[in-house]
Amino acid sequence: MQFVEVAEMDNSKVIEKLFLKATKSKAVHEAVILVESKQSDFSINFGYGGRNADSPFFTASIGKMFTTSCILILEKQGKLSLDDSLNKYLDASILDGLHVFAGTDYSNRLTISNLLFQTSGIPDWLENGRDKKVFIDNDMFMSFEDKISSIKNDKRYFAPGTRSRYSDTNFCILAKIIEMLTEKPLANVCTDWIFNPLGLSKTYLPVDETDFVTNIFYNEKELSRPNAMRAASGSGDAMTTANEMMMFLKGFFGGNFFDKKIFTRLSNYGKLQIAMGGAWYGGGYMRIPLGVPRTLFFGGGELLGHTGATGSFAFYYPKREMFFVGDFNQAANPGLPMMTAVNLALRLK
Repeated sequence: MQFVEVAEMDNSKVIEKLFLKATKSKAVHEAVILVESKQSDFSINFGYGGRNADSPFFTASIGKMFTTSCILILEKQGKLSLDDSLNKYLDASILDGLHVFAGTDYSNRLTISNLLFQTSGIPDWLENGRDKKVFIDNDMFMSFEDKISSIKNDKRYFAPGTRSRYSDTNFCILAKIIEMLTEKPLANVCTDWIFNPLGLSKTYLPVDETDFVTNIFYNEKELSRPNAMRAASGSGDAMTTANEMMMFLKGFFGGNFFDKKIFTRLSNYGKLQIAMGGAWYGGGYMRIPLGVPRTLFFGGGELLGHTGATGSFAFYYPKREMFFVGDFNQAANPGLPMMTAVNLALRLK
């Protein structure tokens, strides 16, 4: 490809400068970034620590967009509705006590939409120290039933549909519903409906301990956590590369898997808890507003996509029709990918 426009040349330098600044941190041991225009007439990537755009990395919560795609495909097929109550799909043993708030049991009022939009009020199975127990201190696999059981005594923050609060449990339940309706493991469904149609040969969901997963850094510690990664079924348990994630990201926002008109419904955003760094959540993906005082920049538009707690990110920047994908592989600094994506958006021309 030839890049002759001055703006494009300037953008290359901006991206390189931001990447070099981010990788100067002692906490970053390896990293990759890939930025492309909508038509791919501008494409540039940088690697650090031996990484490149074809190196495998763990998606973490970016994988929620795979789950979202499967749910929307099932709706397109007429197999479900986002307004369906969970009691249509889940056994009473799972629903019993799933959501009790202020003396009212909302368990049978929960809908698929509540899960997809992060408005269920169901606690995150990785809260209350379980993230440290499962991921940081150990390599622990938890079944779907174990995860549901672990949250039943946790605090509920609101009645379903009244607020937004990020919870990995929501997407674990969505994964279970996908598996029930298709009678296949989520890994197979994603392969059949997403990865194979896009020609993604290096993107997959690990299903057993023999499947390759990259090590994850937590500060200076390099952790091998294949069981913990598999435990995140539906909420971010995939391996990919920057090049292949870019292909998926363009497919997701380009309407490859479902009618783009559905974004009218998916863009009903709710603001997440403070710990999520100012992010909002729509139907299965994040929105990062760029026209708020926090960024000291007005009129910057928005970023649409997802970050992952291990340092991954995948965002579409509609204002410039640009796509950002990357990974810093550092679980001790979950804010780095969002900060990097915001800086990219605010500085590109």
